[in-house]
Amino acid sequence: MEKFNSEKAPEPVGLYPHARKVGNLLFLSGVGPRERGTKKIPGVELDEHGNITSYNIAEQCHSVFKNVRLILEASGSSWDKLVDVTVFLTNMDADFKTYNAIYAEYFKDNQPCRTTLEINKLPTPIAIELKCIATID
Repeated sequence: MEKFNSEKAPEPVGLYPHARKVGNLLFLSGVGPRERGTKKIPGVELDEHGNITSYNIAEQCHSVFKNVRLILEASGSSWDKLVDVTVFLTNMDADFKTYNAIYAEYFKDNQPCRTTLEINKLPTPIAIELKCIATID
């Protein structure tokens, strides 16, 4: 099993690779919207204690999709080879409509299987995270 890490995507927040290849499948670890080399999260405002005071789900969606693409490309795969996407949202009622519209823009040509779940919290102060599976040659 081969491990991959992108030099452009945000660093993992724990001891795990960005992706692992098993056979002709590439499994991505959870990917959020953070930017590499910083704790900055596009569209997120934090108070002095690190609590979210406001966020923009559209900015986070664009950033997380960019990070997924960076990891896929660094691993020898590509956006059009995604076959399964699990999406975690922290506020389904407020964010699903915006996320779903942006998702449709990015996936209009390639339509992988998708599951969207609402969860209580993610490990960093983000509102969206993706878990993806792609094919790889």
